[in-house]
Amino acid sequence: MITVVGSLNMDLIIRVPRFPEPGEAIHGEDLRTACGGKGANQAYAVARMGQPAYMVGCVGADAFGEAMVENLKAVGVDTHGVIRRGDYPSGVAMILVHDATGQNEIIVAAGANRTLTADDVRSAADRLAQSDAVIAQLETSLAATEAAMAIARRAGRLSVLNPAPFAPLDEALLGSCDYLIPNENEAGRLVGVTVRDLRSAAEVAQALRARGARNVLVTLGENGVWVDAEAWRGHVPAFPVHAIDTVAAGDTFIGAFVTRLVEGAPVAEAARFGCAAAAIAVTRPGAQPSIPLREEVESFLRAHGQVS
Repeated sequence: MITVVGSLNMDLIIRVPRFPEPGEAIHGEDLRTACGGKGANQAYAVARMGQPAYMVGCVGADAFGEAMVENLKAVGVDTHGVIRRGDYPSGVAMILVHDATGQNEIIVAAGANRTLTADDVRSAADRLAQSDAVIAQLETSLAATEAAMAIARRAGRLSVLNPAPFAPLDEALLGSCDYLIPNENEAGRLVGVTVRDLRSAAEVAQALRARGARNVLVTLGENGVWVDAEAWRGHVPAFPVHAIDTVAAGDTFIGAFVTRLVEGAPVAEAARFGCAAAAIAVTRPGAQPSIPLREEVESFLRAHGQVS
C-alpha cells in the first residue's frame, strides 16, 4: 500500500491562445472542471498503476469535496483518511492551458487543504506505518508534511517528498526524505541557482543530497528526469509526444515511479516507467482524467522497444 498525504483541489480549466499580460482580459475556451490537487492526483496515479492507495487530506463539506472523494473511490483509493471541514470550502485551482504548447499557469485557493494539521496526520499514523511508501507535497500545511515524513522514517517506510509548490525547506525535513522529487524550478530555488540543462540539474541534485536528501530526482518536463540516487546516477530522457496539457504530468510521474519502486524495480527502470506514464498524460486534457492505466503504460513502453 502507498499512502499519500496531501491536497485535493477541484480544477477549473480554461484553454487560452496565449497567457494574458497583467491587467489584460483575453478570450478563452469554455470552462471545464476536473478533479485534481497534487495529493489526490498522486493517489489516483498510484491506483491506476495497480497499487493499493490510501489518501489523507481535507475537503470542504460541499459539492466539490464530495465529487473529489467519489472520484478517488471510483479508482479504488481508500478515502477514509479524507476529513470533511464544514467551515471551509474545498480547494480550487484555476488553470490556464496554452493551446499551442500545453503549458499551464495555475492559481490555487487552498481552502480546506490548509487546515490539515500534524495531529490529523498522526491520527493516521498506523496506516502510514503499514505502508510501503508515504508521499507528501507542500499544498497542505508544512507541519502536516513534516509529520508524514517523520512517521514514515520512524517506521522504516519509504518517504517521498514532492516539494511543490516551492517553499524553503530546512535540513531536518530534507534529511527525512528517502526520495526528494522537485521539478527544475523548485530544485533550483531550493539551492539558489537556475537549472538550465542537464549539467546544472546534476549540480543541483548533488547539492540537495549534500543537504540531507537520500536520493534526488529533478524532473525536467520534455527533457525527462535527472536521477542522483545511491544506486544509480544519470539522465532518463522523456518520450517524444505532442503535448496538449501538462497539468498533472509531474504527479503522474511520481505515482508511477513510486509504484515501481515499491515493487522492487531499480531506480532507473522506475524513472523510465514514470516518464512513460507522464508522456501519455500530457497527450490528454485535465488532471486525473489524463492519468493512464498501467496496461497503457506497459503497452507504450513495448511500442518504444522497452519493457517495464
